[in-house]
Amino acid sequence: MEDQEPMTPEGLDSLRKELQRLRGPERTKISEEIGRALEHGDLKENAEYHAAKEKQGMMEARITELKGLTSHAEVIDISKIAKSDRVIFGATVTLLDLDSDEEKTVRIVGHQEADAKLDKISFRSPVAKSIIGKKEGDEVVIRTPGGNKTVEIMEVEYIG
Repeated sequence: MEDQEPMTPEGLDSLRKELQRLRGPERTKISEEIGRALEHGDLKENAEYHAAKEKQGMMEARITELKGLTSHAEVIDISKIAKSDRVIFGATVTLLDLDSDEEKTVRIVGHQEADAKLDKISFRSPVAKSIIGKKEGDEVVIRTPGGNKTVEIMEVEYIG
């Protein structure tokens, strides 16, 4: 059996929606593209056909990946966990960089959900690994490829 993959309920929902979209409208669209390309005749020099088949292969690979991820999801619903000031998976944490005096708020999520633009960090990231288990007011040294960074945990929120 494969390992369970922790994720938030929102993360699982997002993966399921992507899987549904790929299995439905996207499969139909690619099948139509392949059909149109076949009408052009000779497949040896039919770039449109080869591009559509490659796109189909990549989509089918993603479908297989999504099936695996959703079937092995370990959903952690933070709204059902007793409130605490400790940092855990799913928590939204405000950090104060003690060198630059800048505040940054991040949410610790599953690996597949991580998105730096949305301030969602993987529980496997150096930042998350450094702060999980710590509590509000703790100073933490985060080891990053760019060097060590000291932060203070300003606030821990359990937003479900």
